[in-house]
Amino acid sequence: MDENKRDTYQRLRREVVELLDGTTDSVTAMASCAAVLHDGLAAASWTGFYRVVAPELLRIGPYQGPVGCLEIPFDRGVCGAAARERTSQVVEDVHAFPGHIACDSRTLSEIVVPVFDARGELVAVLDIDSHQPAAFDDVDRQELEELVTILSSHFSSGQEPQPVAPVSSSPHAPEQVTEQVTESS
Repeated sequence: MDENKRDTYQRLRREVVELLDGTTDSVTAMASCAAVLHDGLAAASWTGFYRVVAPELLRIGPYQGPVGCLEIPFDRGVCGAAARERTSQVVEDVHAFPGHIACDSRTLSEIVVPVFDARGELVAVLDIDSHQPAAFDDVDRQELEELVTILSSHFSSGQEPQPVAPVSSSPHAPEQVTEQVTESS
C-alpha cells in the first residue's frame, strides 16, 4: 500500500511542479497546491493552508472543502501545534488531541505540515482533514513535507505570505469567530 501511496504522491508532485512552472506568487501556489491535493487524495475532506499573519496567529488561506476556521492561535488545535512546534503533526484521532478545534465536526483524522520560506521562517501550515479515522501516516508526512518544500520554492522574495491587519468592522470579524470556535471546542 505504501508504494501505491508513494506513486500517488509522485503523480501529485509532478502535477504541482508542472502547474506552478514560472509562478512566484505564494497565494497562487498555495491555491493550486490545495486544489491538486484535494482532488488527488481520496481521504481528504478539507485541504488548505493557514497563513501566519501575526505573532502566534494563523489565518485561513487558500483551501478546498467546507468553510474552515477563520483564525487559529498557535496554542490551539493541530494547526497551532504544528506552527508552535514547527513540526508536522499526524493525528489518527482528532478527538483525542488536546485542544483540538472542531472546524468540521465530521473530521476524524488530520495531518498538518509547516511551510517555511527561503529564510527558514514559518509562513503557513498545510492542513488536510479526513472523515476517515487514521487516514494519514508517516508516508503522508514524508511526502507532504517534500511537497511543501517544492511549493515554497515558488515564493519569490517578497512574495511570501505577509501579515495582514485583523478585520474588525464586520459582524463576523475573525476575532469573534475565533472566540466562537474556542467556546465550542
